[in-house]
Amino acid sequence: MRKKIDLRKIKRINLNLLKRLPAEEKRITIPTIFTLARILLTPFIVAAMIVGSWGFAFSLFLTACVTDTIDGSLARYLNAKTFLGACLDPIGDKLLILSIFFTLAFVKTPLFVIPLWFVLLVLCKELILVFGALFLFIRKGHLEVRPTMLGKLTTVAQMSFVLWLFTCYFFRWMPVKTYYSMLSILLILVGLSLIQYTRIGLQQSAQSY
Repeated sequence: MRKKIDLRKIKRINLNLLKRLPAEEKRITIPTIFTLARILLTPFIVAAMIVGSWGFAFSLFLTACVTDTIDGSLARYLNAKTFLGACLDPIGDKLLILSIFFTLAFVKTPLFVIPLWFVLLVLCKELILVFGALFLFIRKGHLEVRPTMLGKLTTVAQMSFVLWLFTCYFFRWMPVKTYYSMLSILLILVGLSLIQYTRIGLQQSAQSY
C-alpha cells in the first residue's frame, strides 16, 4: 500500500513540474515540426527495411538525417529553442537509431547483421540516460538538456554507419573489415559518451543538495 502512495506522489510531482513550465517552453515551433517529422518517418524506414526496399529506406533515412540538421540550425537561427524541442530532438534521434539497429539485428539478409548484444548495449545506454534525466528533473524541478560534443559525435557516427550499411545493402557490397572497424569505433564512442553523461549527471545531482 505504501508503495502505491509513493508512486502517486511521484506522478503528482511530475505533473506539477510540467505545469510550472512557461507556455512558450511547451509550444510547437518550426524546428519542432522537423523533429516530429523525423519521428514520424521512423516506422516507414523500418517497414521499407523489412520488405527489402533498401533504396527507399536509404532515401527516407537520408531525409530524416537532413531534418536533424535543419531543426537544430533553425532553432538557433530563429531563436526558437524550447524545453519541448530540446527533449523531443534527442528522443527522435534515439528512436530512429534504435529502431533501425533492432531491425538490422532481426531482419534476414545475406549481408551484415547487427549483433544483438550491440543493440542491447546501445539500448541500455539510452535507458540509463533517459531515466537519469528524469531523476534529475524530479529532484531539481528543472533540467538542462544540452548535448555534449562527444554525444553529438556519437549520434553522427551512428547515422553515418547506418547510411553506409544502407549503401552496402543497396549495392550488395560486403567490405567485412570496414564493417567490423566501424562497429568497434561505435562501441568505443557509445561507451565514452555513457561515461561522460553519467559524470555530468552525478555532478548535477550533487549540486542539488
